[in-house]
Amino acid sequence: MKPLLLLIFSLLIAACTPPSDESDHPKTRINRDINLPDFSVYNDVNEKKAAFFGYLLPLIEQANLDVMAEREELMAMAKRQPLNNQDKKRLTELVLKYKVDESLPPNEKIQILLNQINAVPASLVLAQAANESAWGTSRFAVEGNNLFGQWCFSKGCGLVPEARGADANHEVATFTTPFRSVASYIRNLNRHPSYQELREKRNQLLADQGYATGEQLAEGLMHYSERGEEYVNEIQAMIRHNKLNRYDPKNPES
Repeated sequence: MKPLLLLIFSLLIAACTPPSDESDHPKTRINRDINLPDFSVYNDVNEKKAAFFGYLLPLIEQANLDVMAEREELMAMAKRQPLNNQDKKRLTELVLKYKVDESLPPNEKIQILLNQINAVPASLVLAQAANESAWGTSRFAVEGNNLFGQWCFSKGCGLVPEARGADANHEVATFTTPFRSVASYIRNLNRHPSYQELREKRNQLLADQGYATGEQLAEGLMHYSERGEEYVNEIQAMIRHNKLNRYDPKNPES
């Protein structure tokens, strides 16, 4: 069986895996533990791209479903006053996860979280993953399941870059599965101060037109790379060249 067909078959099998009763959201449709395929086996560029996107799309969908489940919880809390003990416990978990000021009143925490927590367009995730992981073939992708070049700062937390400067102390984070890398990347965009502009742009676009595309939100990635605007332009060009906007929400009126 050809590698691409084998990958598609494995994804179909993963899609039929029943969700865990303990940790998975009821909408789960994928196996979160599916390993990273060996994308270096593809000699044909188009076949490699199709395999890479086909592998990642279900992971992105699941990670976004998890995020939207959190959002639904918060929207329910906003309508339910006063909060019960279960609400308070869950709100505390989300406050810690998204690094919101713990001293704020519950209603303010909920509103801040609702402004932060939302889905990230698949086109943006796919383009950055392809860019940062060399289409799933980089050392950090293969050895650490890190598809987005995310850093960590405690010794032994990840892989030491070969070109790291003598005064630098960062490592490239490792993840037990590629899904955890996707989930961590989306969480990073939803909580880090560097991407506040991206979140504000997303909120404005959702309010104005009912959807946000990856190409539009890429403008909020000025701080993702030291290359700044050049990096943003490159991600937008990748989205356009690979027609990744077909995976994004469309104007409901079109």
